[in-house]
Amino acid sequence: LTGAAEQNSDHPLSRAIVDAAVDSGYTLPAATDFESLTARGVVATVEGRKIIAGNRRLMEEQGITITAAATVEIDRLEELGRTVILVAIDGVLEAAIGIADEVKQTAARAVQALRDLGLGVIMMTGDNERVAAAVAQSAGIDEFHAAAQPEDKFALVRSLQEKGLAVAMVGDGVNDAPALAQADVGIAMSTGTDVAIEAGDITLLHGDISKVAEAIALSRQTLTTIKQNLFWAFGYNIVAI
Repeated sequence: LTGAAEQNSDHPLSRAIVDAAVDSGYTLPAATDFESLTARGVVATVEGRKIIAGNRRLMEEQGITITAAATVEIDRLEELGRTVILVAIDGVLEAAIGIADEVKQTAARAVQALRDLGLGVIMMTGDNERVAAAVAQSAGIDEFHAAAQPEDKFALVRSLQEKGLAVAMVGDGVNDAPALAQADVGIAMSTGTDVAIEAGDITLLHGDISKVAEAIALSRQTLTTIKQNLFWAFGYNIVAI
């Protein structure tokens, strides 16, 4: 039922649930009245039953009671570094799905490459504090912000710009679009949503985060070449005149 409700969403967590359901051999029925709630989850009707799947905030908004036993299970999953999707069926909390947000092998190397270029790295995620801390540690990131809404990401980019910093924002989701558009350079992943790709200035193919440092290094070298060409062109013309 959860997979059926999630199949109309292109969010990575939704895709993970759908893939797991299909891999388990389930045939997913069609969902109606589908609604995607930004940074919270989805609501849909499947075979006449109302499915609510999302984070704790969504459950609270929908008036779903989270029992003490459910809280213990949620805490256990989060301690393991899992992103937890809660599922309510017809107004009753029925499941907590733990999704492992695996850090790509190239992530730590990509972060170090950015530092080697003299850049600061900040991670922002809509996930909870415990999961964010685990991912940040794996990637070698010192500063991170958890439970971030789209407006929080936008506000962080703007605050850094107000300090006189040039900001490159890397993102792949709908929630990242406002920050991608606000940044001096928005870098979207080709494996992300169309909204993120449209909002970004650069799109990296294959979803390889290590290409971010390569793109910045390439752009710097390009700018150096442009300046050298202008210098020699002006110099040549001045001498000729």
